[in-house]
Amino acid sequence: MQHPVKVEFHGFPPSDAITDKVTRRVEHLNKLYPKIIDGRVVIELAHHHRKGQIFRVHIELNVPGERLVISHEPGDEHTHFDVYVTIRDAFDAMERILQAYAQKMRRDTKRHEAPLTEGRVYRLFPNEGFGFITTSDDREVFFDANAVVDKTFESLVVGSPVRFCEEAGEEGPQATTVHG
Repeated sequence: MQHPVKVEFHGFPPSDAITDKVTRRVEHLNKLYPKIIDGRVVIELAHHHRKGQIFRVHIELNVPGERLVISHEPGDEHTHFDVYVTIRDAFDAMERILQAYAQKMRRDTKRHEAPLTEGRVYRLFPNEGFGFITTSDDREVFFDANAVVDKTFESLVVGSPVRFCEEAGEEGPQATTVHG
């Protein structure tokens, strides 16, 4: 994660125990998808109910090209009288959203992919997040950091052997998935 996730408390005083719980859940999300840029978690005491306090949790994560948001509203669920259960439910929902986003970024759909082409990393532009692959017939194919699936973009070096799926891009051939 490039920047730590901010934890905010609304309607009740900050708690180290709650912050620790949120931090552990954020670390788990970062293991699932290590390209999280930053985020924010707001834990709010929504209102007092005749049976106790009801909590609401709002989570925002910034990932490459998108902001993922979940607002876990208490609704009629009696479990949201417990702040830890509300946090668990909100993070479980965010985990599902993040997994779907990661799957979309890997283009891991149920459709049949085109056969993989073999090549080598030819040029890398790490600060810009893209590179080029050269094929055995000397074609150059563009790829974006988000297309790398088995490794991280940062682990690739010029000359690395790769296999990739290709499609026509706006400015020429483009790898949709790159396997290191």
